[in-house]
Amino acid sequence: MNSQSLPSDYIPVLIQFIVAAGFVGATMFVTHLLGPKRKSKVKLEAFECGIEIKGNARVPFSIKYFLVAILFVLFDVEVIFMYPWAVNFKELKMQGLVEMFLFIALFIVGFIYILRKGALRWED
Repeated sequence: MNSQSLPSDYIPVLIQFIVAAGFVGATMFVTHLLGPKRKSKVKLEAFECGIEIKGNARVPFSIKYFLVAILFVLFDVEVIFMYPWAVNFKELKMQGLVEMFLFIALFIVGFIYILRKGALRWED
């Protein structure tokens, strides 16, 4: 069995990419041609769920929103690393199990750290 992949093995992926990009391009082109072209002051105005605009949109808000988003991405990416381990669980044997327990332990230590620092406390 040949375990090396050849460039010709990726031709279906390339065709799929070209078809998807072509569909997106064609859809955008056709909607641009068929869509209405009447512009007015009211149509070009910002619309937020039917609520009238009040003041400037650039009002600063709490850094907690950014912190929660960053922590979510960080912990979400860590969880993604568990998927390949689960797929190859039988091949990794006991060493893989020990390594994953260490990984999860570090994951929990990081989570306890952010809880103690109050990163998820909204009342402050």
